[in-house]
Amino acid sequence: MGKSDFLSPKAIANRIKSKGLQKLRWYCQMCQKQCRDENGFKCHCMSESHQRQLLLASENPQQFMDYFSEEFRNDFLELLRRRFGTKRVHNNIVYNEYISHREHIHMNATQWETLTDFTKWLGREGLCKVDETPKGWYIQYIDRDPETIRRQQEQERKKKQDLDDEEKTAKFIEQQVRRGLEGKELEKPVYTELNRENEEEKVTFNLNKGASTSCAASSKTSSVLGPSALKMVEGTVKRKESAHSSGQPKEKKKKSALDEIMELEEEKKRTSRRDYWLQPEIIVKIVTKKLGEKYHKKKAVVKEVIDKYTAVVKVIDSGDKLKLDQTHLETVIPAPGTAVMVLNGGYRGNEGILESINEKRFSVTITIDSGPLKGRRVEDILYEDVSKLA
Repeated sequence: MGKSDFLSPKAIANRIKSKGLQKLRWYCQMCQKQCRDENGFKCHCMSESHQRQLLLASENPQQFMDYFSEEFRNDFLELLRRRFGTKRVHNNIVYNEYISHREHIHMNATQWETLTDFTKWLGREGLCKVDETPKGWYIQYIDRDPETIRRQQEQERKKKQDLDDEEKTAKFIEQQVRRGLEGKELEKPVYTELNRENEEEKVTFNLNKGASTSCAASSKTSSVLGPSALKMVEGTVKRKESAHSSGQPKEKKKKSALDEIMELEEEKKRTSRRDYWLQPEIIVKIVTKKLGEKYHKKKAVVKEVIDKYTAVVKVIDSGDKLKLDQTHLETVIPAPGTAVMVLNGGYRGNEGILESINEKRFSVTITIDSGPLKGRRVEDILYEDVSKLA
């Protein structure tokens, strides 16, 4: 029977199959050959080329294993650095993306038997940060590139310099305030007894200049004009005084430098956000489906926060304790009048009472009832920045 044509359905199917991934048990790492079925793999093992490769490997098997292990490690770390950077990611996600390449080094040719052993080895060697969760092992690449380290040092130096400038400004303001209080002497009022030397003498009070001038003008005109004309002149003088007082605009109170700095600091704190929000003793909802329907959409209380991003929660219905990442949890918005805690932003960590819910803007309004900001009303706090207290 002749060979199938190049454009025949069978030939096209064979080419499509050869491009994709095949079963690992029919792959020969020494010859780097992928067989399609068990019979093909058996024929390959009996071939002369395979026997020659085995003879070469038997002379120094450790050298070949070290070579394959080093290639696997370098390719895996390069993919982790290029694809995920320094983000925290599940090790199985990285491995699945690594083996999607047809020419990759298989793990059965390395010194590690399982992916878990390889993950633990990365943590012991200091190449990655690894941590175990109920969902499996998570890894985070540690970038030791000299350029990256230099950039991080510059950022830390700049941050420290900004903090030093803020401390210097605060100390300068404190010295100015202390100097102003020291130079100012408090004048105490002196109270004397009212004594009249002559019983017939009249007591007069000069309240302001305008009043004294009007009194003087009225006394001069009283000798010339009659009582009715005198009343008209007094009414005209009063109208002029009222118009003069109403024409002067009220001077706005100028803010001191200390007030302006405090407002800027408060605005800076209000706009600052972080990428973690977990806090103890808040109620959250489990949104991941990987734990099964038993825990999906169930409410739990955060008992402990680990490394800012992971929490130990206790399910309210069953009492089970779980260790979950913050990506598998979401906040709980209660009814108005319930105690809540702010989880992010400038008011982070403050407890308050939920006043109202704005469904159109996905935000809430609360009144803080703890700390130095007690009684302050805060509006437009996003749903994900506030949660119910346990």
